[in-house]
Amino acid sequence: MRYLHFAPLGRDLSRLVLGTAAFEEAPLDVSLDLFDAFRDLGGNVVDTGREYGNAEPIVGRWLHKRRLDHEIVVLTKGAHHDNDTGRKRVNPAEIAQDLHGSLQALGRQSVDIYYLHRDDQDAPVGPILEALNQHRQAGRIRVLGASNWSAARLEEAAQYAARHGLDGFACSSPGLSLADPQEEPWPGCVTIHGREGRAWYEHRQLPVFAWASLAGGFFAGVRSADVLRVYENGGNRERLERAHALAAGKGATASQVALAWVLHQPFPTYALVGPRSVAELRESVAALDLTLTPAESRWLDLEDDAD
Repeated sequence: MRYLHFAPLGRDLSRLVLGTAAFEEAPLDVSLDLFDAFRDLGGNVVDTGREYGNAEPIVGRWLHKRRLDHEIVVLTKGAHHDNDTGRKRVNPAEIAQDLHGSLQALGRQSVDIYYLHRDDQDAPVGPILEALNQHRQAGRIRVLGASNWSAARLEEAAQYAARHGLDGFACSSPGLSLADPQEEPWPGCVTIHGREGRAWYEHRQLPVFAWASLAGGFFAGVRSADVLRVYENGGNRERLERAHALAAGKGATASQVALAWVLHQPFPTYALVGPRSVAELRESVAALDLTLTPAESRWLDLEDDAD
């Protein structure tokens, strides 16, 4: 495993973060085997959320069973929009409701990193940050984060926090992969791609916990309806061919090259991975040994072609 220091928590975090969005569909023994393998390989960050069905209770059961409460950093999320009605829930009352639900499901007194799962651009950032800071002062949250917030909204929040002496968002979780999405995978989510999309993060050096780091398996040959809808286009086919070509010279796979690209950004990045087996997990961990030059990263992303 490789690590990167995360100053808000004052500790090194594994560059790979174990995602649990699909764990509600996996048998408990399979989920626990993946957790154990992740820890044995040196992983120390787990990502979950209220929106992920039984994932939070499974994470909590594993932490308790293995007595890992202080060893593993838990990242969870709340205030997702209502999927049935589309109603936006990014407000103090529903943030509190989801946070308390997460703490109960996880069996913890506090969450290491708490993200708002979605944004409501019609909601002023002030009351949102005020509410989150109250939870932090009460010890229920250690670090504040935002998932699927645009750079403009993150900047607005940062400026509000600075003006009012509040803790702002110390990290962000957008979608980031070598494959550029031609449409967002889910309603209300935010991805960053292209030099312009990533420029704000390079300027601010805000740590990124990247979801969809492997583009739903696009670089491994997955061609499900959702993957085709989001990623199948000429530009991404060219990126895939280049990933294969570079992988051949490095003794790696195209997926490993694509994952290495996410981790070779000019700002701090951690990659969320959602393996379905220990073998897939080991393949992702092996990608940490790949080194990409800036020129290789630009070539993979077709950046020099656009100049």
